[in-house]
Amino acid sequence: MADNPGLGEQALNKAAEIGLSSQLDEVENLDVNIQTDPLKLVQGEVDAVTIEGEGLVMQKDLRMEDFEMQMTSVAINPLSVAFGKIELTKPTEAKVQVVLTEVDINRAFNSEYVRSQLQTQKIHINGQLTTIEPQHVDFRLLGDGKVALNATIKIVETGENQQVAFSAVPQISANGKTVSLENVEYGESEEISPELTKALVDQTSELLNLSNFDLEGMSLQVKQLKVEVGKLTLQAEAYVEQIPSGQ
Repeated sequence: MADNPGLGEQALNKAAEIGLSSQLDEVENLDVNIQTDPLKLVQGEVDAVTIEGEGLVMQKDLRMEDFEMQMTSVAINPLSVAFGKIELTKPTEAKVQVVLTEVDINRAFNSEYVRSQLQTQKIHINGQLTTIEPQHVDFRLLGDGKVALNATIKIVETGENQQVAFSAVPQISANGKTVSLENVEYGESEEISPELTKALVDQTSELLNLSNFDLEGMSLQVKQLKVEVGKLTLQAEAYVEQIPSGQ
């Protein structure tokens, strides 16, 4: 391997790219860059691993516009390298940045997964237990740290459509795992069932939940969440027990 500097790195980059891609529903662009020198690699030392991706689609139809992960001083099993794998000998920590766009979140809201989630709930409206069917959900990322949602919901039993609208401020939980919506302000339709609005507030929190972005062998803890017009940026730390490989 010493005669061929870079060859081991290239093989590992490729294996990691294949492994990560296999966990995603869609990938527009994925680049893994492993930096080390052949002598260190033989001893199982890697200086840095950088993973950059664009248009990564997780299960639940949740798309990430941009994904960046950086790990430094990674210890790997040198024997695994011969098989084109990156097997960590001890867990490592990484810095992660995820960017979601308004379009991405809307796509997820109008996906089959979220529809079926909402349709399985029974909700009290005017004292009646009803089934709901989302017709259209419009999610917006506003500039002042707020998100807004405007939805048309069909009440299956009566066939009538109801409008639900609210704005809220997403906050990260203390453990960095979940997102809750604070300071919820309701739209005009106050007479609509609070349960219906709550179901949509909960579903919004669920979609922004960080466990949705965990890949096999990696778990994220979010430190910062930034809402800008049309864009949501999450800064996180990841605990990495393994880097998926294509084997």
